[in-house]
Amino acid sequence: MRRERLEQMGSKIVRELENLGEAEISTDTIGEAVMAHLRELDDVAYVRFASVYRNFREPKDFEDALAELAAEDDGKATPHRK
Repeated sequence: MRRERLEQMGSKIVRELENLGEAEISTDTIGEAVMAHLRELDDVAYVRFASVYRNFREPKDFEDALAELAAEDDGKATPHRK
């Protein structure tokens, strides 16, 4: 099931990037698209990816990412994603 969801996410990202109509797409654009979709799919996967993509160097970086997720979850009806 998880693999199917990741494949669906990958397909969505590819379609979104293709819809930009650009001949070349920056790694920043790709990274941000991946982060946005991971955030919706799985909080832990999001933080893991963000830690590498944003080059976390200290615990405060993780705390900030978790605080972002918590703030986002406070504004939603479903506080726990899977």
